[in-house]
Amino acid sequence: MNTNELRARLSAIVDELGEIGSPDGTASFAASEVDTVTEFIDQLQVYEGAMYEISTKLEILDSEFQVHFSHDPIHHMERRLKSIDSIIEKMRRKNLPLTVQSMRDNLFDVAGIRVICNYRDDVYSVANYLSAQSDIQVLRVKDYILNPKQNGYRSLHVIYAVPVFLSSGAHYTPVEVQFRTIAMDYWASLEHALRYKTDLPDAKLNEHSQTLLDCARSLQNVETQMQSIHRDINGAPQGTQAPETSLHPQRIS
Repeated sequence: MNTNELRARLSAIVDELGEIGSPDGTASFAASEVDTVTEFIDQLQVYEGAMYEISTKLEILDSEFQVHFSHDPIHHMERRLKSIDSIIEKMRRKNLPLTVQSMRDNLFDVAGIRVICNYRDDVYSVANYLSAQSDIQVLRVKDYILNPKQNGYRSLHVIYAVPVFLSSGAHYTPVEVQFRTIAMDYWASLEHALRYKTDLPDAKLNEHSQTLLDCARSLQNVETQMQSIHRDINGAPQGTQAPETSLHPQRIS
């Protein structure tokens, strides 16, 4: 269903509610909200376009590495687009106005890509090659590999802005990309599952949390050793630093 069809259907619902009334005597959906909902959906289409723009660039980089170095730095990628419910929940949590403009100005993780790399060098190399492309803007960088979180979480988070070309012109749109190795990813998946496992006793949760912290340190040591071996047998570029933010980023639109 396109947005014109959605607007027509929602408008029909509003008209019907206006005629018959809701059980408590008030309309449950104001006519003015029809345009707001469809505007949100239009904007999500732009975020989805930005997400696939970044994905395509990453796929091309991965292919180039294979051609030049016989090495695929990217093991796999995962994409996700926040639902309208998740967006509204986050905006309410931040006490933000429930408008599309507020979403554009304040939320930078509506579109997200997780890039799972084979080695830590691959994480930094791919992130930096992507950041160097002329139409890419780097808005924010958080290097949790160099500076892990207290619970042991490691990953490189970069928020990029990429132009999505519509009939109205280029719209620079943010996409959050999380770069991590295979080991970092399966550790994070287990930690996430533990965090939301609410039926475990507190003592057991604390015990597992400490074990996961120990595992994170062990995995870091193992990855360092394996990285050293990989460098000796493969001529792929070595990466050790996160990208830098752009000096004059385009306004998000």
